[in-house]
Amino acid sequence: MKNIKKVLVTLIIALVIGFIYYYFTLPAINIHAKGFWSFLIISLIILTTILGIISSSQERGKFQGGFIFQNKSAMIGLSITGLVIVIFIIGYILSSPIVNASKYQNLLTIEESDFVNDIEQISYKEIPVLDKESAIRLGSRKMGSIVKYVSQFEVAENYTQINYNTKPMRVTPLEYGSFFKWMNNRSDGIPAYIRIDMTNQEVELVELEKGMKYSESELFGRNIHRYLRFRYPTYIFDTINFEIDDEGIRYWICPVKKYRIGLFGGETVGGVVVVNAITGEHTDYAIDEVPQWIDRVFSAQLLVNLYDYHGTLKHGYINSILSQKDSLQSTDGYNYIALEDDVWVYTGVTSVGGDESNVGFVLMNQRTAETKYYSIAGAEEYSAMDSAEGRVQHLGYRATFPLLLNVSGEPTYFLALKDAAGLVKSYAMVNIKQYQIVAIGDSISECEDNYIDLLKTNNINMVDTSTLPKVTGNIEKIAEIVEEGETHYYILLKGKDEIFDVLVSDFIEIVTFDIG
Repeated sequence: MKNIKKVLVTLIIALVIGFIYYYFTLPAINIHAKGFWSFLIISLIILTTILGIISSSQERGKFQGGFIFQNKSAMIGLSITGLVIVIFIIGYILSSPIVNASKYQNLLTIEESDFVNDIEQISYKEIPVLDKESAIRLGSRKMGSIVKYVSQFEVAENYTQINYNTKPMRVTPLEYGSFFKWMNNRSDGIPAYIRIDMTNQEVELVELEKGMKYSESELFGRNIHRYLRFRYPTYIFDTINFEIDDEGIRYWICPVKKYRIGLFGGETVGGVVVVNAITGEHTDYAIDEVPQWIDRVFSAQLLVNLYDYHGTLKHGYINSILSQKDSLQSTDGYNYIALEDDVWVYTGVTSVGGDESNVGFVLMNQRTAETKYYSIAGAEEYSAMDSAEGRVQHLGYRATFPLLLNVSGEPTYFLALKDAAGLVKSYAMVNIKQYQIVAIGDSISECEDNYIDLLKTNNINMVDTSTLPKVTGNIEKIAEIVEEGETHYYILLKGKDEIFDVLVSDFIEIVTFDIG
Protein backbone atom coordinates (compact mmCIF):
# COMPACT_ATOMS: atom_id res chain seq x y z
CA MET A 1 0.00 0.00 0.00
CA LYS A 2 2.87 2.32 0.88
CA ASN A 3 4.45 1.59 -2.48
CA ILE A 4 1.29 2.56 -4.34
CA LYS A 5 1.04 5.73 -2.28
CA LYS A 6 4.65 6.57 -3.07
CA VAL A 7 4.05 6.03 -6.78
CA LEU A 8 0.95 8.25 -6.76
CA VAL A 9 2.79 11.04 -4.96
CA THR A 10 5.69 10.92 -7.40
CA LEU A 11 3.33 10.88 -10.38
CA ILE A 12 1.53 13.95 -9.03
CA ILE A 13 4.90 15.68 -8.62
CA ALA A 14 5.78 14.76 -12.22
CA LEU A 15 2.45 16.14 -13.46
CA VAL A 16 2.98 19.40 -11.57
CA ILE A 17 6.49 19.77 -13.01
CA GLY A 18 5.14 18.95 -16.48
CA PHE A 19 2.37 21.54 -16.19
CA ILE A 20 4.78 24.26 -15.05
CA TYR A 21 7.08 23.43 -17.97
CA TYR A 22 4.10 23.51 -20.37
CA TYR A 23 2.75 26.79 -18.93
CA PHE A 24 5.98 28.64 -19.64
CA THR A 25 7.16 26.94 -22.85
CA LEU A 26 3.66 26.66 -24.42
CA PRO A 27 4.29 23.90 -26.98
CA ALA A 28 1.44 23.10 -29.40
CA ILE A 29 -0.17 19.70 -28.80
CA ASN A 30 0.51 18.72 -32.38
CA ILE A 31 2.75 16.01 -33.83
CA HIS A 32 4.03 18.52 -36.42
CA ALA A 33 5.40 20.81 -33.69
CA LYS A 34 9.03 20.18 -32.73
CA GLY A 35 8.29 21.81 -29.37
CA PHE A 36 5.69 19.12 -28.65
CA TRP A 37 8.28 16.38 -29.18
CA SER A 38 10.73 18.19 -26.88
CA PHE A 39 7.99 18.47 -24.24
CA LEU A 40 7.12 14.77 -24.63
CA ILE A 41 10.75 13.61 -24.41
CA ILE A 42 11.53 15.79 -21.36
CA SER A 43 8.33 14.60 -19.64
CA LEU A 44 9.27 10.97 -20.25
CA ILE A 45 12.80 11.57 -18.94
CA ILE A 46 11.40 13.13 -15.75
CA LEU A 47 8.95 10.25 -15.27
CA THR A 48 11.63 7.63 -15.94
CA THR A 49 13.99 9.33 -13.48
CA ILE A 50 11.33 9.33 -10.77
CA LEU A 51 10.63 5.64 -11.36
CA GLY A 52 14.36 4.93 -11.20
CA ILE A 53 14.63 6.75 -7.87
CA ILE A 54 11.77 4.67 -6.50
CA SER A 55 13.45 1.46 -7.63
CA SER A 56 16.75 2.56 -6.15
CA SER A 57 15.18 3.38 -2.79
CA GLN A 58 13.55 -0.08 -2.71
CA GLU A 59 16.88 -1.68 -3.44
CA ARG A 60 18.38 0.08 -0.43
CA GLY A 61 15.55 -1.34 1.67
CA LYS A 62 13.72 1.89 2.43
CA PHE A 63 10.41 0.14 1.76
CA GLN A 64 9.51 -3.45 1.00
CA GLY A 65 7.66 -5.13 -1.87
CA GLY A 66 7.16 -4.28 -5.51
CA PHE A 67 10.86 -3.90 -6.34
CA ILE A 68 10.66 -5.96 -9.54
CA PHE A 69 7.56 -4.08 -10.68
CA GLN A 70 9.17 -0.72 -10.04
CA ASN A 71 12.37 -1.72 -11.80
CA LYS A 72 10.48 -2.94 -14.84
CA SER A 73 8.52 0.31 -14.93
CA ALA A 74 11.73 2.30 -15.06
CA MET A 75 13.02 0.14 -17.89
CA ILE A 76 9.74 0.50 -19.79
CA GLY A 77 9.92 4.30 -19.38
CA LEU A 78 13.48 4.33 -20.65
CA SER A 79 12.52 2.19 -23.66
CA ILE A 80 9.55 4.41 -24.53
CA THR A 81 11.75 7.52 -24.29
CA GLY A 82 14.30 5.99 -26.63
CA LEU A 83 11.58 4.95 -29.08
CA VAL A 84 10.15 8.49 -29.15
CA ILE A 85 13.62 9.92 -29.84
CA VAL A 86 14.12 7.46 -32.70
CA ILE A 87 10.70 8.33 -34.20
CA PHE A 88 11.57 12.04 -33.98
CA ILE A 89 14.91 11.55 -35.77
CA ILE A 90 13.38 9.37 -38.51
CA GLY A 91 10.51 11.82 -38.96
CA TYR A 92 12.95 14.71 -39.25
CA ILE A 93 14.99 12.94 -41.93
CA LEU A 94 11.92 11.83 -43.92
CA SER A 95 10.58 15.40 -43.83
CA SER A 96 13.76 16.98 -45.18
CA PRO A 97 14.58 18.16 -48.73
CA ILE A 98 17.05 15.28 -49.01
CA VAL A 99 14.19 12.86 -49.77
CA ASN A 100 11.50 15.36 -50.80
CA ALA A 101 13.26 17.76 -53.18
CA SER A 102 10.44 17.88 -55.77
CA LYS A 103 7.79 18.53 -53.10
CA TYR A 104 9.82 21.38 -51.62
CA GLN A 105 10.45 22.81 -55.08
CA ASN A 106 6.69 22.99 -55.71
CA LEU A 107 5.71 24.66 -52.44
CA LEU A 108 5.62 28.05 -54.17
CA THR A 109 3.87 28.86 -57.44
CA ILE A 110 5.72 31.51 -59.42
CA GLU A 111 4.35 33.63 -62.26
CA GLU A 112 6.66 35.34 -64.74
CA SER A 113 5.51 38.94 -65.22
CA ASP A 114 6.32 42.19 -67.02
CA PHE A 115 7.95 44.85 -64.87
CA VAL A 116 6.58 48.00 -66.56
CA ASN A 117 3.00 46.68 -66.66
CA ASP A 118 2.98 45.43 -63.08
CA ILE A 119 4.86 48.17 -61.26
CA GLU A 120 3.56 51.63 -61.95
CA GLN A 121 5.60 54.69 -61.21
CA ILE A 122 4.53 55.78 -57.72
CA SER A 123 4.35 59.28 -56.28
CA TYR A 124 6.79 60.66 -53.75
CA LYS A 125 4.12 60.33 -51.05
CA GLU A 126 4.15 56.54 -51.43
CA ILE A 127 7.91 55.92 -51.31
CA PRO A 128 9.08 54.65 -47.88
CA VAL A 129 12.43 56.17 -46.98
CA LEU A 130 12.95 54.48 -43.60
CA ASP A 131 14.17 51.00 -42.81
CA LYS A 132 13.37 49.20 -39.55
CA GLU A 133 16.62 50.26 -37.89
CA SER A 134 15.86 53.95 -38.48
CA ALA A 135 12.26 53.45 -37.38
CA ILE A 136 13.45 51.96 -34.08
CA ARG A 137 15.69 54.96 -33.45
CA LEU A 138 12.92 57.42 -34.21
CA GLY A 139 10.47 55.51 -32.02
CA SER A 140 12.90 55.52 -29.10
CA ARG A 141 13.49 59.26 -29.45
CA LYS A 142 9.76 59.92 -29.50
CA MET A 143 9.24 57.79 -26.42
CA GLY A 144 11.98 59.66 -24.59
CA SER A 145 10.09 62.93 -25.09
CA ILE A 146 6.81 61.66 -23.55
CA VAL A 147 7.38 62.30 -19.85
CA LYS A 148 4.18 60.67 -18.55
CA TYR A 149 4.96 57.33 -20.18
CA VAL A 150 8.74 57.04 -20.30
CA SER A 151 9.05 56.08 -16.62
CA GLN A 152 6.59 53.19 -16.92
CA PHE A 153 6.75 51.92 -20.50
CA GLU A 154 9.20 51.08 -23.27
CA VAL A 155 8.76 50.73 -27.02
CA ALA A 156 8.36 47.17 -28.30
CA GLU A 157 10.59 46.31 -31.25
CA ASN A 158 7.73 44.92 -33.34
CA TYR A 159 7.59 47.75 -35.93
CA THR A 160 5.39 45.91 -38.42
CA GLN A 161 5.33 47.51 -41.88
CA ILE A 162 1.75 47.97 -43.08
CA ASN A 163 -0.30 50.01 -45.51
CA TYR A 164 -2.51 52.37 -43.55
CA ASN A 165 -4.95 54.40 -45.66
CA THR A 166 -2.72 53.72 -48.72
CA LYS A 167 0.44 55.02 -46.98
CA PRO A 168 3.38 52.87 -45.84
CA MET A 169 3.62 52.91 -42.05
CA ARG A 170 5.39 51.06 -39.29
CA VAL A 171 3.45 50.45 -36.08
CA THR A 172 4.54 49.08 -32.71
CA PRO A 173 2.93 49.01 -29.25
CA LEU A 174 4.41 50.16 -25.99
CA GLU A 175 5.30 47.51 -23.43
CA TYR A 176 5.64 47.39 -19.66
CA GLY A 177 9.08 48.45 -18.47
CA SER A 178 9.43 45.81 -15.73
CA PHE A 179 7.50 43.44 -13.46
CA PHE A 180 6.70 46.18 -10.95
CA LYS A 181 5.64 48.58 -13.69
CA TRP A 182 3.36 45.83 -15.00
CA MET A 183 1.87 45.54 -11.49
CA ASN A 184 1.23 49.29 -11.41
CA ASN A 185 -0.40 49.54 -14.86
CA ARG A 186 -1.95 46.16 -15.74
CA SER A 187 -5.47 47.17 -14.69
CA ASP A 188 -5.53 49.96 -17.31
CA GLY A 189 -3.45 48.14 -19.92
CA ILE A 190 -0.97 49.60 -22.40
CA PRO A 191 -2.11 53.16 -23.15
CA ALA A 192 -0.59 53.91 -26.58
CA TYR A 193 1.25 52.73 -29.65
CA ILE A 194 3.70 54.37 -32.02
CA ARG A 195 2.94 55.00 -35.68
CA ILE A 196 5.70 56.11 -38.07
CA ASP A 197 5.02 57.51 -41.52
CA MET A 198 7.76 55.98 -43.63
CA THR A 199 7.49 58.59 -46.37
CA ASN A 200 8.16 61.72 -44.30
CA GLN A 201 9.64 60.28 -41.06
CA GLU A 202 6.85 61.72 -38.91
CA VAL A 203 6.47 59.86 -35.61
CA GLU A 204 3.18 59.88 -33.72
CA LEU A 205 2.42 58.39 -30.33
CA VAL A 206 -1.25 57.42 -30.60
CA GLU A 207 -2.95 57.48 -27.20
CA LEU A 208 -5.92 55.17 -26.63
CA GLU A 209 -9.21 55.69 -24.83
CA LYS A 210 -8.99 52.10 -23.58
CA GLY A 211 -5.67 50.43 -22.95
CA MET A 212 -4.50 47.26 -24.69
CA LYS A 213 -4.97 44.36 -22.26
CA TYR A 214 -3.37 41.65 -24.43
CA SER A 215 0.25 41.95 -25.48
CA GLU A 216 3.61 40.19 -25.54
CA SER A 217 4.75 42.04 -22.40
CA GLU A 218 1.74 40.90 -20.34
CA LEU A 219 2.33 38.18 -17.77
CA PHE A 220 0.22 35.13 -17.06
CA GLY A 221 -3.18 34.72 -18.72
CA ARG A 222 -3.22 37.94 -20.74
CA ASN A 223 0.14 37.33 -22.37
CA ILE A 224 -0.87 37.06 -26.01
CA HIS A 225 1.11 33.83 -26.57
CA ARG A 226 -0.42 32.11 -23.52
CA TYR A 227 -3.86 33.50 -24.35
CA LEU A 228 -3.64 31.94 -27.81
CA ARG A 229 -2.22 28.63 -26.60
CA PHE A 230 -5.01 27.88 -24.15
CA ARG A 231 -7.66 28.71 -26.78
CA TYR A 232 -5.95 27.01 -29.70
CA PRO A 233 -3.89 24.21 -28.06
CA THR A 234 -3.13 22.38 -31.34
CA TYR A 235 -2.21 25.44 -33.45
CA ILE A 236 1.44 26.02 -34.32
CA PHE A 237 1.84 29.79 -34.47
CA ASP A 238 4.44 31.65 -36.48
CA THR A 239 5.78 35.05 -35.39
CA ILE A 240 2.83 37.24 -34.43
CA ASN A 241 2.54 40.84 -35.64
CA PHE A 242 0.94 44.02 -34.35
CA GLU A 243 -1.27 45.76 -36.94
CA ILE A 244 -4.05 48.33 -37.12
CA ASP A 245 -7.00 48.22 -39.50
CA ASP A 246 -8.21 51.14 -41.63
CA GLU A 247 -10.11 52.55 -38.63
CA GLY A 248 -7.05 52.36 -36.39
CA ILE A 249 -8.28 49.43 -34.25
CA ARG A 250 -5.38 47.46 -32.77
CA TYR A 251 -4.99 43.75 -33.47
CA TRP A 252 -2.52 40.92 -33.11
CA ILE A 253 -2.15 39.02 -36.38
CA CYS A 254 -1.22 35.42 -35.57
CA PRO A 255 -0.33 33.20 -38.57
CA VAL A 256 -0.92 29.48 -38.09
CA LYS A 257 1.76 27.21 -39.55
CA LYS A 258 0.91 24.30 -41.83
CA TYR A 259 3.30 21.46 -42.68
CA ARG A 260 2.80 19.89 -46.08
CA ILE A 261 5.68 17.39 -46.18
CA GLY A 262 5.96 14.64 -43.57
CA LEU A 263 6.08 15.50 -39.89
CA PHE A 264 8.17 18.67 -39.95
CA GLY A 265 8.70 19.66 -43.61
CA GLY A 266 7.08 22.01 -46.10
CA GLU A 267 6.36 24.79 -43.63
CA THR A 268 3.84 27.34 -44.88
CA VAL A 269 0.79 29.16 -43.47
CA GLY A 270 -2.66 27.58 -43.36
CA GLY A 271 -4.67 30.23 -41.54
CA VAL A 272 -4.65 33.30 -39.30
CA VAL A 273 -6.04 34.04 -35.85
CA VAL A 274 -6.82 37.73 -35.35
CA VAL A 275 -7.01 38.98 -31.74
CA ASN A 276 -8.33 42.38 -30.67
CA ALA A 277 -5.54 43.79 -28.48
CA ILE A 278 -8.03 45.60 -26.21
CA THR A 279 -10.91 43.15 -25.75
CA GLY A 280 -9.26 39.83 -26.53
CA GLU A 281 -11.95 38.92 -29.06
CA HIS A 282 -10.49 36.48 -31.56
CA THR A 283 -11.42 35.18 -35.01
CA ASP A 284 -9.95 32.21 -36.85
CA TYR A 285 -9.60 32.70 -40.63
CA ALA A 286 -8.66 30.19 -43.29
CA ILE A 287 -5.83 31.43 -45.48
CA ASP A 288 -8.18 32.26 -48.39
CA GLU A 289 -10.52 34.24 -46.09
CA VAL A 290 -7.99 36.67 -44.59
CA PRO A 291 -9.40 40.26 -44.66
CA GLN A 292 -7.87 42.68 -47.17
CA TRP A 293 -6.66 45.12 -44.50
CA ILE A 294 -4.30 42.55 -42.99
CA ASP A 295 -0.86 43.03 -44.52
CA ARG A 296 1.46 40.49 -42.94
CA VAL A 297 0.50 36.82 -42.90
CA PHE A 298 3.57 35.23 -44.48
CA SER A 299 6.78 36.51 -42.92
CA ALA A 300 9.43 37.82 -45.29
CA GLN A 301 11.89 35.15 -44.20
CA LEU A 302 9.38 32.35 -44.82
CA LEU A 303 8.68 33.63 -48.34
CA VAL A 304 12.39 33.94 -49.08
CA ASN A 305 12.94 30.37 -47.83
CA LEU A 306 10.13 29.09 -50.06
CA TYR A 307 11.64 30.83 -53.07
CA ASP A 308 15.09 29.38 -52.30
CA TYR A 309 13.60 25.88 -52.28
CA HIS A 310 12.03 26.59 -55.66
CA GLY A 311 15.23 28.01 -57.13
CA THR A 312 17.79 25.54 -55.81
CA LEU A 313 15.93 22.21 -56.01
CA LYS A 314 14.93 22.32 -59.67
CA HIS A 315 17.10 19.29 -60.51
CA GLY A 316 17.01 17.61 -57.11
CA TYR A 317 18.86 17.85 -53.83
CA ILE A 318 22.19 16.38 -55.01
CA ASN A 319 22.38 18.91 -57.84
CA SER A 320 21.77 21.76 -55.37
CA ILE A 321 24.87 20.67 -53.44
CA LEU A 322 27.28 19.55 -56.19
CA SER A 323 26.96 20.76 -59.80
CA GLN A 324 24.26 23.37 -59.00
CA LYS A 325 23.05 23.42 -62.60
CA ASP A 326 20.30 26.05 -63.16
CA SER A 327 20.26 26.75 -59.41
CA LEU A 328 19.01 30.16 -58.37
CA GLN A 329 18.74 31.73 -54.95
CA SER A 330 17.61 34.98 -53.37
CA THR A 331 20.18 37.63 -52.61
CA ASP A 332 21.22 38.32 -49.04
CA GLY A 333 18.53 40.79 -48.04
CA TYR A 334 15.02 41.99 -48.82
CA ASN A 335 12.79 45.03 -48.62
CA TYR A 336 9.12 45.88 -48.95
CA ILE A 337 7.05 47.57 -51.62
CA ALA A 338 3.39 48.61 -51.49
CA LEU A 339 1.21 47.56 -54.42
CA GLU A 340 -2.59 47.63 -54.57
CA ASP A 341 -3.01 47.96 -50.78
CA ASP A 342 -0.82 44.93 -50.11
CA VAL A 343 2.74 44.70 -48.86
CA TRP A 344 5.08 42.71 -51.11
CA VAL A 345 8.53 41.42 -50.24
CA TYR A 346 11.19 42.29 -52.79
CA THR A 347 14.44 40.39 -53.20
CA GLY A 348 16.87 39.90 -56.03
CA VAL A 349 17.60 36.54 -57.65
CA THR A 350 21.14 35.45 -58.43
CA SER A 351 22.80 32.24 -59.56
CA VAL A 352 24.20 29.97 -56.87
CA GLY A 353 27.91 30.65 -56.72
CA GLY A 354 28.12 34.13 -55.28
CA ASP A 355 28.60 36.43 -58.27
CA GLU A 356 27.76 40.12 -57.90
CA SER A 357 24.91 40.35 -60.39
CA ASN A 358 21.24 39.45 -60.44
CA VAL A 359 19.43 37.52 -63.14
CA GLY A 360 16.10 38.95 -62.03
CA PHE A 361 14.02 39.61 -58.95
CA VAL A 362 10.83 38.42 -57.27
CA LEU A 363 7.92 40.11 -55.55
CA MET A 364 6.05 38.04 -52.94
CA ASN A 365 2.73 39.06 -51.42
CA GLN A 366 2.79 38.87 -47.62
CA ARG A 367 -0.97 38.28 -47.40
CA THR A 368 -1.48 35.68 -50.13
CA ALA A 369 2.05 34.39 -50.96
CA GLU A 370 1.42 35.26 -54.62
CA THR A 371 4.86 35.42 -56.24
CA LYS A 372 5.96 37.16 -59.43
CA TYR A 373 9.31 36.78 -61.13
CA TYR A 374 10.85 39.46 -63.37
CA SER A 375 13.71 38.50 -65.64
CA ILE A 376 15.87 41.61 -65.49
CA ALA A 377 19.64 41.16 -65.32
CA GLY A 378 21.59 43.78 -63.45
CA ALA A 379 23.46 44.78 -60.35
CA GLU A 380 23.10 42.86 -57.11
CA GLU A 381 21.71 45.04 -54.30
CA TYR A 382 24.91 45.31 -52.28
CA SER A 383 26.83 46.38 -55.38
CA ALA A 384 24.26 49.17 -55.84
CA MET A 385 24.62 50.12 -52.18
CA ASP A 386 28.39 50.34 -52.58
CA SER A 387 27.95 52.53 -55.68
CA ALA A 388 25.65 54.92 -53.83
CA GLU A 389 27.90 55.09 -50.77
CA GLY A 390 30.88 55.73 -53.03
CA ARG A 391 29.25 58.92 -54.27
CA VAL A 392 28.95 60.31 -50.72
CA GLN A 393 31.97 58.69 -49.09
CA HIS A 394 33.26 62.09 -47.96
CA LEU A 395 30.12 62.41 -45.82
CA GLY A 396 30.28 58.90 -44.39
CA TYR A 397 26.63 58.09 -45.19
CA ARG A 398 25.45 54.49 -45.20
CA ALA A 399 22.85 53.17 -47.66
CA THR A 400 19.70 51.29 -46.69
CA PHE A 401 18.83 48.08 -48.52
CA PRO A 402 17.27 49.20 -51.83
CA LEU A 403 13.64 49.57 -52.78
CA LEU A 404 12.59 48.59 -56.28
CA LEU A 405 11.01 51.44 -58.27
CA ASN A 406 9.82 52.09 -61.78
CA VAL A 407 11.30 55.41 -62.86
CA SER A 408 10.32 56.35 -66.40
CA GLY A 409 10.01 52.66 -67.25
CA GLU A 410 13.48 51.82 -65.95
CA PRO A 411 13.90 49.28 -63.11
CA THR A 412 15.65 51.38 -60.49
CA TYR A 413 17.06 50.87 -57.02
CA PHE A 414 16.02 53.59 -54.58
CA LEU A 415 18.14 53.99 -51.45
CA ALA A 416 18.05 56.30 -48.48
CA LEU A 417 21.43 57.50 -47.23
CA LYS A 418 21.79 57.75 -43.45
CA ASP A 419 24.28 59.53 -41.22
CA ALA A 420 25.98 57.99 -38.18
CA ALA A 421 22.95 58.80 -36.04
CA GLY A 422 20.69 56.78 -38.32
CA LEU A 423 18.86 59.80 -39.75
CA VAL A 424 18.07 59.99 -43.46
CA LYS A 425 20.08 62.81 -45.00
CA SER A 426 20.02 62.15 -48.72
CA TYR A 427 18.66 59.82 -51.42
CA ALA A 428 20.11 57.81 -54.27
CA MET A 429 18.77 56.15 -57.42
CA VAL A 430 20.81 53.45 -59.12
CA ASN A 431 19.99 51.94 -62.48
CA ILE A 432 19.64 48.16 -62.09
CA LYS A 433 20.96 47.34 -65.55
CA GLN A 434 23.85 49.82 -65.40
CA TYR A 435 24.73 50.37 -61.76
CA GLN A 436 27.40 52.93 -62.57
CA ILE A 437 24.49 55.31 -63.25
CA VAL A 438 23.97 56.79 -59.78
CA ALA A 439 22.02 59.93 -58.94
CA ILE A 440 22.10 61.69 -55.56
CA GLY A 441 19.68 64.31 -54.22
CA ASP A 442 18.76 66.01 -50.98
CA SER A 443 15.08 65.39 -51.78
CA ILE A 444 13.40 62.60 -53.68
CA SER A 445 12.30 64.96 -56.45
CA GLU A 446 15.83 66.36 -56.85
CA CYS A 447 17.22 62.82 -56.90
CA GLU A 448 14.74 61.77 -59.60
CA ASP A 449 15.49 64.84 -61.73
CA ASN A 450 19.21 64.09 -61.53
CA TYR A 451 18.56 60.45 -62.34
CA ILE A 452 16.45 61.21 -65.41
CA ASP A 453 19.15 63.58 -66.65
CA LEU A 454 21.69 60.79 -66.30
CA LEU A 455 19.43 58.38 -68.21
CA LYS A 456 19.21 60.87 -71.05
CA THR A 457 22.96 61.47 -70.99
CA ASN A 458 23.55 57.73 -71.27
CA ASN A 459 21.03 57.40 -74.13
CA ILE A 460 18.75 55.07 -72.20
CA ASN A 461 15.33 54.88 -73.78
CA MET A 462 12.68 55.83 -71.26
CA VAL A 463 8.94 55.26 -71.51
CA ASP A 464 7.42 57.34 -74.32
CA THR A 465 4.48 59.24 -72.83
CA SER A 466 2.90 59.36 -76.29
CA THR A 467 2.00 55.69 -75.79
CA LEU A 468 -0.10 56.48 -72.72
CA PRO A 469 -3.92 56.51 -73.14
CA LYS A 470 -5.46 59.86 -74.17
CA VAL A 471 -8.17 61.48 -72.05
CA THR A 472 -10.32 64.34 -73.33
CA GLY A 473 -12.76 66.50 -71.37
CA ASN A 474 -13.66 69.89 -69.99
CA ILE A 475 -11.83 71.11 -66.90
CA GLU A 476 -14.17 71.27 -63.90
CA LYS A 477 -11.58 72.18 -61.27
CA ILE A 478 -7.89 73.13 -61.46
CA ALA A 479 -5.50 73.83 -58.57
CA GLU A 480 -1.86 74.88 -58.46
CA ILE A 481 0.30 73.26 -55.76
CA VAL A 482 4.03 73.40 -55.07
CA GLU A 483 5.59 70.15 -53.80
CA GLU A 484 9.30 69.93 -52.95
CA GLY A 485 10.04 72.95 -55.14
CA GLU A 486 8.10 71.61 -58.17
CA THR A 487 4.87 73.26 -59.40
CA HIS A 488 2.01 70.86 -60.14
CA TYR A 489 -1.46 71.48 -61.56
CA TYR A 490 -4.14 69.09 -60.30
CA ILE A 491 -7.04 68.81 -62.71
CA LEU A 492 -10.53 67.32 -62.40
CA LEU A 493 -12.49 66.78 -65.64
CA LYS A 494 -16.28 66.82 -65.87
CA GLY A 495 -17.69 63.33 -65.70
CA LYS A 496 -14.36 61.82 -64.59
CA ASP A 497 -13.43 60.53 -61.12
CA GLU A 498 -9.66 60.63 -61.66
CA ILE A 499 -7.50 63.55 -60.59
CA PHE A 500 -4.76 64.31 -63.13
CA ASP A 501 -1.36 65.59 -61.99
CA VAL A 502 0.53 67.75 -64.51
CA LEU A 503 4.08 68.80 -63.72
CA VAL A 504 4.78 72.29 -65.09
CA SER A 505 8.37 71.42 -65.98
CA ASP A 506 7.04 68.62 -68.21
CA PHE A 507 4.23 70.65 -69.84
CA ILE A 508 4.65 74.41 -69.51
CA GLU A 509 1.48 75.12 -71.52
CA ILE A 510 -0.61 73.93 -68.56
CA VAL A 511 -0.34 77.43 -67.05
CA THR A 512 -2.65 78.70 -69.85
CA PHE A 513 -5.45 76.25 -69.01
CA ASP A 514 -8.50 77.19 -66.93
CA ILE A 515 -11.94 75.91 -65.92
CA GLY A 516 -14.01 75.01 -68.95
